[in-house]
Order: sequence, then structure tokens, then C-alpha cells
Amino acid sequence: MFRVETRKSGLNSALAILDLIFHSTVRAIRRGHRHALLGLLSNVLQTLIFIGVFYAMMTLLGMRSAAIRGDFVLYLMSGIFLFMTNVKAMGAVAGSEGPTSAMMLHAPMNTAIAMSSAALAALYIQVLSIIVVLGGYHIAVTPVHIHDPVGAMGMVLLAWANGFATGMVVLAVKPWWPAGAGVAQTVYSRANMIASGKMFVANTLSYTMLKVFDWNPLFHIIDQARGFAFINYNPHNSSMMYPVYVTLVLFAIGLIGEYHTRKHASVSWGAGR
Repeated sequence: MFRVETRKSGLNSALAILDLIFHSTVRAIRRGHRHALLGLLSNVLQTLIFIGVFYAMMTLLGMRSAAIRGDFVLYLMSGIFLFMTNVKAMGAVAGSEGPTSAMMLHAPMNTAIAMSSAALAALYIQVLSIIVVLGGYHIAVTPVHIHDPVGAMGMVLLAWANGFATGMVVLAVKPWWPAGAGVAQTVYSRANMIASGKMFVANTLSYTMLKVFDWNPLFHIIDQARGFAFINYNPHNSSMMYPVYVTLVLFAIGLIGEYHTRKHASVSWGAGR
């Protein structure tokens, strides 16, 4: 009946938030599949299908000669891994629980924790999938040599952060325009199948073709990642800082939009769905 209020220190509050993010991340991982291993296998299978389809398509179209000199399958993987990391992060954050969710009725929970947990769950699954696919290819087919693994992993994280930021913008728009947000999310995912430039090498594109792709931050991330993955490729027509700047701008827009949406949240938003 009686409770003594104790003041938490900043460190205790930070640890409590991290603990909540951890448990929310585990919940997000298990939300799609009862067993986390099934979610991993599903993502690995999806990755392998992408690699197989693009391998067959580029072989039939005679586009293998346009790839980087080196392992052609690793060239495909470098694009597909980053594309999937970006799109999965965007979809996870855009589909995370908003301010009218029942989970927000629990005092420590908030939308920032929900978004962070969804993004971390997507990153966890994607990184494990990359390790499994690369490990299997290394053992079963041919040894994998990555020129700068740290730099390549940095590009994976940048692709994830860009997807996180894009998902925040979509999530902020969703309560106001659910249909438009859903269409935007679908268009983003489908358009990046081509616009990400994972089938092309930026150094070989003409000026006209380069302008078709260089607006897309993911195009720059993939090209820079290939510079880290392959010792004989030095990206000249892409920038590492451009996607960083775009990601920071999207984060700022997403935070402002999420704050505005949270302040005007209504329970009726969730009741109509």
C-alpha cells in the first residue's frame, strides 16, 4: 500500500532503458516466428534465392564481364547483403509499434524503444544471415577473402542506419496517411531492386547513367562497400559522406515527425484498423 519513491541515478536509468531495449529486441525477433532459428533460416533462404536469381540473370544477359575482377558471387553478395539490410531495417522500423499501441500503456515503454528494438532485431537477423551465407560459401565452394572486413562491416551498419532513418520517416507519416505510407514503403523496396545499383559498378557507368543512380544513398554505400571488399577496386564515382549526411537528415525529420505524431496521437487511430 505504501511505497517509498527512490530517485534513480543517470547510470541506473540508462541501464534500465538498455535492459528494456534488450527484452523488446528479443520480443521483436520472436514476433515473426515462434522459434528464432526459423526466422534466421527464412532470411538465409531469402538471401540465397536473391543470389541465385541475380546470378542466373546476369549470366544469361552477359553482364558478368561488367562486374569487378574477382569472385563474381562475392560481388553479388556485396550488393544483396546491403540491399536486404537496408530494406529489412526500413520495414522493421516502419512496422514497429506506434504511440497508440497497447504496449505504450506500460510506463517504461515508449516509441523510441519500440523503433530501436525493431531495428536491432532486423540487424541481428541480417548479420547472422551474412555470417551463415559467407561461412557456408567459404567452406563449401571457395575461400572468401575480404580486403578490409572492418570497412565492409561499417558499410553494413551504414546501410542499416539509413534504413532505420527511412523507416522512422515512414512510421511518422503512417498514422496520418496509412495508405500512402504503405505505398511509399512498397515503392521504396521495389525501386531499390534496381536503383540501389547492386548489379552495376559505378566506375564503369557513363555520366548520364551515373546520374540515374547517384541520388540514392544505398548506391553509394554498396559501391563503397565493394571498395573495401575487393583489393583491386577503388570507387571513384561514389561518396561515403553523402549517405551519412542523408541518413542524419532523415533521422532529424523522423524524430521531428515522430514527436509531432506522438503529441497528437489518438486511440481512435488504432481502433479503425
